Amino acid sequence: MCVAGEHDRIVTAGGVTAWHELALYVIARLCGPQHAIETAKIHILSDHSDGQLPFAVLTLRVGNTDAVIADCQHWIAENYACQNPVASMMAHSGLKPRTFARRFLAATGVHPVDYVHAVRIEEAKRRLETDTVSLEEIGHLVGYEDPTFFRRLFKRRVGLTLAAYRRKFSKIAAIGHSGRRTQFRRLDDGISG
Repeated sequence: MCVAGEHDRIVTAGGVTAWHELALYVIARLCGPQHAIETAKIHILSDHSDGQLPFAVLTLRVGNTDAVIADCQHWIAENYACQNPVASMMAHSGLKPRTFARRFLAATGVHPVDYVHAVRIEEAKRRLETDTVSLEEIGHLVGYEDPTFFRRLFKRRVGLTLAAYRRKFSKIAAIGHSGRRTQFRRLDDGISG
């Protein structure tokens, strides 16, 4: 992709799927980097050598028919980094362990621990896209004390390592920040007047 002209207003791209990069660039410039990231995920825009798993966003079903479980889901969305999240959710619900597990599975379609992992992984993905803190720190921020476990879980769920995911999506986020478009070459670079 090439950027040229006054205020970088001329943007061109070439190649079979170059329109992906061009579209994301325009969206990031006009609407902001978060919109570009969401567009990339929704429309699976990028090279597809990594497959489609990195673009997937786990949609977590909120238990509309079970108010207690829905309340627990809202609670864990705000408290995902707490220690012993399933036990904390269970305590928040006031239900006995087996009753909680059964009702949670019925309301959401997943076991409580899998739900917590999904919430944490989605938050980790968001932070990898926008934060510059270390990969280990991101794991800690979303509630994982064991960096090795977090790395393995992330790779299994997302299909990319933490570093690869950051490389893939932070480029899109960087477009919206001034002075951070170094991955695109200017058309007039090297041309003297």
